[in-house]
Amino acid sequence: MELYLLRHAIAEEQSASQPDSERRLTREGARKMRRIAKGMKALGLKFDLILTSPFIRAKQTGEIAASALKLEKRLAVELTLAGDRKPREFIAALKKHTSAERVLLVGHEPHLSQLISVLISGSERPAVAMKKASLCKLTVGELKYDRCAVLDWLLEPNQLAQLG
Repeated sequence: MELYLLRHAIAEEQSASQPDSERRLTREGARKMRRIAKGMKALGLKFDLILTSPFIRAKQTGEIAASALKLEKRLAVELTLAGDRKPREFIAALKKHTSAERVLLVGHEPHLSQLISVLISGSERPAVAMKKASLCKLTVGELKYDRCAVLDWLLEPNQLAQLG
């Protein structure tokens, strides 16, 4: 399985009057994400499935990527990608999608870094840092909560935008 992890783009600052789950992308964040999505398209990326956190900023990021890649029908919300969930929960949920060979996950930090670390090293201690709108590719053998993947690459948002 090829597993791609995309951190959401730049979002509104957190405020006491708004739940974290309702923070939206800023205009700048959406603009940059459109450029990044063009870079993803230039790389020739194709996905069987795009799973996004239910948080609005991640859904918006996933929608922009899906639109640029003409994969809107492959986009779905996955509750275990929410910023307050654990990698073990997500891995169990992803096992339900065994027919998907190339999956894009859109989520949050530190959840994504923890997930990457579990899959490449067996530990939740983050071994990488994902900037907003960065994209990581892992090649996964048998999906499990332990070392089962190889880190192929991690591209920062500026690198992706330059490709587009």
